[in-house]
Amino acid sequence: MSSTTELRRTPLYDRHAAAGAKLVPFAGWEMPVQYGGIREEHIAVRTGVGIFDVSHMGQVLTRGPGALDFLQRTLSNDVRRLPEGGAQYSVLCREDGGVLDDLFTYRLAECEYLTVTNASNHESDLAWLQSHAGEFDVDVLDRAGDFAMLAVQGPNARALVQRLTDGSLPSRFHVCLRAVAGVPMLVCGTGYTGEDGVELMLDPEHAPTVWDAIVQAGATPVGLGARDTLRMEVCFHLYGNDLSEDRGPIEAGLGWCCKEDTGFIGSEAVAAARASGTSEKLVPFVIEGQGIARQGNPVLAGGEVTSGTFSPCLERGIGMAYVSSARAEPGTHLEIDVRGRTRRAVIERKPLYRKEA
Repeated sequence: MSSTTELRRTPLYDRHAAAGAKLVPFAGWEMPVQYGGIREEHIAVRTGVGIFDVSHMGQVLTRGPGALDFLQRTLSNDVRRLPEGGAQYSVLCREDGGVLDDLFTYRLAECEYLTVTNASNHESDLAWLQSHAGEFDVDVLDRAGDFAMLAVQGPNARALVQRLTDGSLPSRFHVCLRAVAGVPMLVCGTGYTGEDGVELMLDPEHAPTVWDAIVQAGATPVGLGARDTLRMEVCFHLYGNDLSEDRGPIEAGLGWCCKEDTGFIGSEAVAAARASGTSEKLVPFVIEGQGIARQGNPVLAGGEVTSGTFSPCLERGIGMAYVSSARAEPGTHLEIDVRGRTRRAVIERKPLYRKEA
């Protein structure tokens, strides 16, 4: 990013600064990467409740009589199966199957859907969707400026939010209108940590009030650093690392959210990849011994690390990498070049972190 580019700030910037957060550039925004420390924040989410400012995410509203048909054409999942008040994960593909973004879509009413985009892709996603809307009776509207977004995650998250809410919380993969701390908003049963919890979408003006109420109720503020380590432990994809236009959803392990019989853009390429297989697959790995692999580190004998970190819960290096499909089975050993030193790793099954029964 150019040094002359002005970073955007969320409505909670003052709260982050007052809390002593380390603020860094991220997707054009000035965002908190950590407050007290990544490990402490990570453990707080795994054992209690954390709150994240994710107001940098984007929102696109699709409404009108043709909304269902339009989204069925543009999103990879079967939108017909999405009930009112439901949430669904999908990918946005090019004709050749390359992934433009991964998204969550919420059905707010019979002909009204809200899709959450990744911050770095919001403008391009919006343009892509609008460019394909002409043949449908539908409005595709930018709503990114209308929402702040908070994620409250952890085993105690729902109980904490419930105490501040005027009604029951939505179940997993559902959404409803509720007032939290007296503020009306969308409450969504989704998250990016592998823990239970909710995501809140509300008027930016009221975000500080709600943030304060949730923190005062016992939630730990958590930055993007722990958000990254949490998602890697449960093998959730990050666009720009594990997903890109140069990769398709089948090799990324996202065939489960692709329903080719809907005829979505890219469905023929995805169906061909599913039928014939792909030359590479995305696999999760654990480092044996010391060392932490990072994005871009080569896998010897073919492949590349897409995400890597130190796992606070597993207390070792973990990550994901694209490797030859012939070498993608769990239990396979890999050698990774980490800044000139060879580190041994083993492919594991997803997720890398599992809660004790």
